[in-house]
Amino acid sequence: MNKSDYQKHLTNLQIELVKLQHWVKLKNLKVVVIFEGRDASGKGGMIKTISEKLNPRQVKTIALPAPTEREKTQWYFQRYVQHLPAAGEICLFDRSWYNRAGVEKVMGFCSDEEYSYFLTNCAHFEKMLIDSGIILIKYWLSVSADEQEKRFKSRLNDPIKRWKFSQMDLKAREKWADYSQAKLAMLAATDTQASPWHMVEADNKKLARLNCISHLLSQFDYQETSFEQIQLPKVEKTGYADSKPASSKYIAKQYK
Repeated sequence: MNKSDYQKHLTNLQIELVKLQHWVKLKNLKVVVIFEGRDASGKGGMIKTISEKLNPRQVKTIALPAPTEREKTQWYFQRYVQHLPAAGEICLFDRSWYNRAGVEKVMGFCSDEEYSYFLTNCAHFEKMLIDSGIILIKYWLSVSADEQEKRFKSRLNDPIKRWKFSQMDLKAREKWADYSQAKLAMLAATDTQASPWHMVEADNKKLARLNCISHLLSQFDYQETSFEQIQLPKVEKTGYADSKPASSKYIAKQYK
């Protein structure tokens, strides 16, 4: 797909996302969308594409750092619960509690007992969320080993993307098979009828974004809401002088 066609389709989908945002607010819905996948699968770009035209006070991106020493002693799901949405909000999780099923398991950041507890109880936790009224949607972005290598090299060679690369990325490459096994175990335990996983082929970022956004919209029976017609008042300038205080400082115009 060329850039022009992609932008045309994306614009139409983003207009629909704005309609969905207003519908969620009107109906006081609580929405959680989880994005998981291997490193460099495009989770961040997907979330940015979804949220860039939406109200950040209503549509929030949750990307948590590594847990603190205090958080490590808490109930595992506890630090995620505080970021769940209130009525009228959409929360987009760039990785989530599924860290335990992936990176923590593969890299040895959790014990076997902690991992087993997660696989046993995650589906129960998600059912509690759904029963409380939260709409939970889960996406797994799939990327091939060849495409991941291409994206890693791009991160290493592009100064704008260099911050994205970490030592964990190197280890992830070495443990490709381990991540594959962890993914299968995760799906077996948490791909339920109440909370299924939706798989997104993500080697082509443009198509992945269009397909994922289209699917996300299809999960809601939303309707377009109307806005109040507003007439802007005229500016009253009587007795007003548009003067610049002597103390005002303006930036130098580097670009003209």
